[in-house]
Amino acid sequence: MKKILFLFFMLGMFTSSAANNDDIEAMVETLLNKMTLEEKVRLSYAQSKFSSPGVPRLGIPEVYTSDGPHGVRMEINWNDWNHAGWTNDSCTAFPALTCLAATWQPELASLYGRMVGEEARYRNKTVLLGPGVNLYRTPLNGRNFEYMGEDPYLASRMCVPYIQGLQSNGVACCIKHYALNEQEIFRSHVDVRVSDRALYELYLRPFRAAVVEGGAWTLMGSYNQYLNQHATHNARLINEILKGEWGFDGAVITDWGAAHNTDEAIFNGLDLEMGSFTDGLSAEAPINSYDDYYLGRAYLEKCRRGEVPDSIINDKVRRMLRLILRTEMATNRGFGAMNSPEHVAAARQIAQEGIVLLKNNGILPLAPKDGMKILVVGENATRSLCAGGGSSELKPRDEVAPLRGIEERFGDRCIVEYAKGYESGRAMFGEVDVLPQALYDSLRNEAVEKAKNADYVIYVGGLNKNHTQDCEGGDREHYQLPFGQDRLITELLAANSNTVLVIVSGNAYDMPWLDKTPALVQSWYLGSEAGHALADIISGDVCPSGKLPFSIACRLTDYPAHKMGAVGYPGVSPDKLPQPFGGEEGKPMSSAGLLKAAVEGWKGINFCNEPGNGSQKNETEIYGEDILLGYRWFDYFKTKVRFPFGFGLSYTTFSYSKPAISGRTVSVSVRNSGNVSGQEVVQFYVGDDKASVIRPVKELKYFEKVALAPGETKQISYTIDDEDLKYFDEEKHEWVAERGSFTVYLGASAADIRGKVKYNH
Repeated sequence: MKKILFLFFMLGMFTSSAANNDDIEAMVETLLNKMTLEEKVRLSYAQSKFSSPGVPRLGIPEVYTSDGPHGVRMEINWNDWNHAGWTNDSCTAFPALTCLAATWQPELASLYGRMVGEEARYRNKTVLLGPGVNLYRTPLNGRNFEYMGEDPYLASRMCVPYIQGLQSNGVACCIKHYALNEQEIFRSHVDVRVSDRALYELYLRPFRAAVVEGGAWTLMGSYNQYLNQHATHNARLINEILKGEWGFDGAVITDWGAAHNTDEAIFNGLDLEMGSFTDGLSAEAPINSYDDYYLGRAYLEKCRRGEVPDSIINDKVRRMLRLILRTEMATNRGFGAMNSPEHVAAARQIAQEGIVLLKNNGILPLAPKDGMKILVVGENATRSLCAGGGSSELKPRDEVAPLRGIEERFGDRCIVEYAKGYESGRAMFGEVDVLPQALYDSLRNEAVEKAKNADYVIYVGGLNKNHTQDCEGGDREHYQLPFGQDRLITELLAANSNTVLVIVSGNAYDMPWLDKTPALVQSWYLGSEAGHALADIISGDVCPSGKLPFSIACRLTDYPAHKMGAVGYPGVSPDKLPQPFGGEEGKPMSSAGLLKAAVEGWKGINFCNEPGNGSQKNETEIYGEDILLGYRWFDYFKTKVRFPFGFGLSYTTFSYSKPAISGRTVSVSVRNSGNVSGQEVVQFYVGDDKASVIRPVKELKYFEKVALAPGETKQISYTIDDEDLKYFDEEKHEWVAERGSFTVYLGASAADIRGKVKYNH
């Protein structure tokens, strides 16, 4: 009896003190010493689709996870993928992370994280599965809308405050998908080959920022392979880099169904196994017990036979206990909130500041007049864009569609009509709803006829969250807009020259009609307040200030992943790998070799243009562009793009002074030279004038979004850090800043450079 009372006393002390980080390690050790081997092992694998057990005997609570980064997903059944059918699990749907990145506003990222964290806390979630920081390598990637664009610096600066805001609620972020998960096709097995230099300079940088600066408490291993070993239990990625070089003290969680091997899961750093024996989204487990997981019975039996050192067993337990103490057992954890006015307002502001105005010949903003006829065309004007998409699906309490937002803003003075224009079919995972051509023709003809009698047409189309669109589990099949939209848009522009195009997507797309349109607005998946935010921009109630987080190329083959054939995307059978891309088995590929081949235009290389079919489960993919991702490639090879990284128009204009440098500090004055208040994103890029290795022409190193009233001027300053000058030396395995001259570029986009200064290091 005395032992039981003592245990209750100790647990009470731990619970009341759990919020104190100085005490957590002591609490971890005390709990660890009270656990049996069976209890230790049981912490490492799931008990349901989205939860893992605690230790009931010791009062250690369970862990409850939830998708996703844009809002708290509706409840899923305990042991299958069906919706649970609750009536109290509606959420505020926040804009997708492409929109957040397009705000270029870290303060909004902090607000976003804090608001979605409050909703996760209210719903009693331990871990929110996000944010995602994989980089934009191909515009066909079905999950690009969940990420933060092509630049690792922008993604880093936006994910860190998101994480800190989220975790301030006592809810852990789960940064994903670690690592090199830049596509959905073949995602469960494709073996990615990339040089160490590109790995460290690009693809790992947002993850490192999330861990080292953001203090992420959990991290999700991805489905793909790296160096012929699955990423979720990859010795180099997890043990060597994540836990070794970066000192990550949190828990590594599988993506659902991403574990494949008991020994690798034990010894290569995996801490919590979720969703095994599934495809990660729909298939059910052909097992009777979760004990059949790779870290279940097989792991326990190895431990009992003495095949697993105590240090390995206890490290996994410490990480899971640390997670629970930081979340479920933290007494300073708030109570959270759900669908509050503050959450709705935050969703609207983020959407407003993320919408990007790509073209405007003066038609916008649209001023309402009595009796003015506005025709809204397009399925995305009324379709729910929170449904579908895989794990990003949400059940918002209220989703304001664009048509509703336009009607509420313009309907008191204008006549607002609607024509669907096209149809995309049902949102089905893994399947496409094929519709008859006669339906497309009928809807298109109706919209075009109505457009002839309207004063203005507002077209709201683009992609949606159907399979082969912006959706988990599959990539887009081409660069064009689907469902006959290019023909529909062309005919609408011919019928009415006052047509404003609003394209909803998380990806770039072809624009054969661009020269004919007077205005093009890049929208995103804007969440609960989509319609209100879009109407705010179209009406001029809010001045657009979003900037593109990725480049929009003229053609699909302008992206290097596609220029080099199937070996660059989506992957080929290993025997089809051309030289010099084969690499040495089990070792990273050389950056120097890849860059030399790329700079020479891959001359003499016989590319395989026949992608694998997924049947062999061993397709290999080469990141042959190496460090020249996104605008770095377009800069280096002077390739024209439709819209560059960092581009976005405003309803006002901004003028830049000549930049000046004093010591390490570069300063520039920015003036609002227009007639309305607005915000400008001032971008600082740095380039090495004469390096001993191939380097990008310039790389983003700092940005600041500044609000200016008409005629107002503000000074923006950036102080050069040695880290901003470095590249990763593969041979030395360290970051190097060479002596010599560097150029700091000041711009409104990667292609709109307003001034330069020299800096000698």
